[in-house]
Amino acid sequence: MGFDYDLDFKHIDFRKHPEKYKVGRGEQGVLLVEPYKSEILSHWRFKTPEIAKESSEKIYQLFLEYKEENDLVGMDMARKFLQMGYTRARRYTNYKGGRKYDKEGKANERQIDETKAESAAIFMEKWKMAREDEEYLKFKKEHQRRYG
Repeated sequence: MGFDYDLDFKHIDFRKHPEKYKVGRGEQGVLLVEPYKSEILSHWRFKTPEIAKESSEKIYQLFLEYKEENDLVGMDMARKFLQMGYTRARRYTNYKGGRKYDKEGKANERQIDETKAESAAIFMEKWKMAREDEEYLKFKKEHQRRYG
């Protein structure tokens, strides 16, 4: 089952109501699910490799804290932010200003920014650690079995 975008995200505390959370695919819901969005977003940065390293380490630390609390929703949200760090840094690697298309809808020319590529690689490492974590996978499977 995919992510449910029809929920009243402004009024749901997913820590109190994890049964309402659907894992979805990729980064779905990453900027909607509270209180996790507020807990993680302020740490999410990728402008330079140094910033990306600090950011990805902090977000991965939050992943581990949620894991200690058996909080699948928090773990999944941290995983999504790590994934989004990778995908956004890759977009900025390929396109100056992060824009693939110009105002007329025509694809911009790709330009490789090695600094952003390094930032993406840093996020990729932590994202891989989170998405392959055995306890995370176990919690995720159980959550999907129970709640869809």
